[in-house]
Amino acid sequence: MKALLTRKVGMTRIFSENGAAYAVTLLDASPNVVVQVKTKDKEGYDAVQVGFGSRRAKNVSKPVLGHLKKAGLQPFAKLGEIRVETLEGVTVGQEIKADIFKVGEVVDVIGTSKGLGFQGVVRRHNFAGGPQTHGQSDRLRAPGSVGASSYPSRTFKGQRMAARMGGDRITLKNMKIMLVDMEHNVIGIAGAIPGKNNSFVRIRKK
Repeated sequence: MKALLTRKVGMTRIFSENGAAYAVTLLDASPNVVVQVKTKDKEGYDAVQVGFGSRRAKNVSKPVLGHLKKAGLQPFAKLGEIRVETLEGVTVGQEIKADIFKVGEVVDVIGTSKGLGFQGVVRRHNFAGGPQTHGQSDRLRAPGSVGASSYPSRTFKGQRMAARMGGDRITLKNMKIMLVDMEHNVIGIAGAIPGKNNSFVRIRKK
C-alpha cells in the first residue's frame, strides 16, 4: 500500500538524538479500513477505496450508507481511493496502519489549504498599493489600472486581481517523516503542511 488518509492534529517540536529541534506537524493516522477493492477487469484499474474516522449515520447520504452496508461497515468521516500495483492479499474490512511508513522516509503530502475568502490584490498578490498623497487617501490598497484604453479595449486574461483566495488542493513533495507512533496512531512530518487543524491529509509514498 502506498498511501494513507490522515487528519491534521497540529504542530509541535521534537528533538533528535543530538539535541537538534525540529518543527513537526502531527497527523492522526488511525487505521484506514478497506471499503471496496477495484479491479482492472471491472473498473479498468487496480485501486482500493478506504474509509477513515467515523461519522453518525444521519450525516451520511443513503447511497453511501448502502455502499457501506454492502461491505458490512459503519459510516466513515472520509472515503478515499488509493491506487495500488497489486491487489494480492487485500480484502474488504482489512486495516491499513501507520506502520506502512518508516522514520526518515520521504513522502508527498496532499491537503487543502486554508480558505481565506475574497481577498484584495495587496494580500493576494503582494501589491504595494497606491500613494496616499495629494488627496488619494482611498487608493492605498487599490489595484490600479487593469485595462488598456482604445486598444485593445479589454482586460487581459489572467490579470492579477482581487478574488477568492485559498481552499486549493496543495501537494508538498519530499517531506520527511520524523515520527511514527503506533501506540497513539500518530505520524510526525517535518515542517508545516497545508490546511487547518482537523482537516484531512493524504500521505503518499514516493
